[in-house]
Amino acid sequence: MIEIYTDGACRGNPGPGGWAALLLKDGHERELSGAEALTTNNRMELTAVIRALEALKRPVQARVLTDSEYVRRGISEWLPGWQARGWRTAARKPVKNQDLWQQLAVLAAAHTLEWRWIPGHAGIAGNERVDRLANRAIDALQQGMG
Repeated sequence: MIEIYTDGACRGNPGPGGWAALLLKDGHERELSGAEALTTNNRMELTAVIRALEALKRPVQARVLTDSEYVRRGISEWLPGWQARGWRTAARKPVKNQDLWQQLAVLAAAHTLEWRWIPGHAGIAGNERVDRLANRAIDALQQGMG
């Protein structure tokens, strides 16, 4: 079982954003992070999970730990309805971030995933680490722009 911690951050919403993922298995770890100049927090939360799953070289069993109810509920509860309604919400509005949800749906289907919500900023080591990585990615982006 691989443990995957993910997080997104945004300064302003929209504004500059960062994402990060930490993959842990049998004492090995891999950090991933990046940033975008103009984005939203939800897009960064989704991007973190997408980049983590893209990093997996073969189908695996993994536990995805996220402090985003948007990500957890989206993939676990809302996605089948969105797909059945042609990417429309129950209120018949277009699904926000459809491009990312579609990528995530394809990537997630290749693996056996357990989606777990964890509280943010609650002292959970993996979550605190990805939060720092996402914010460092924003810092690096902003320094490069200045």
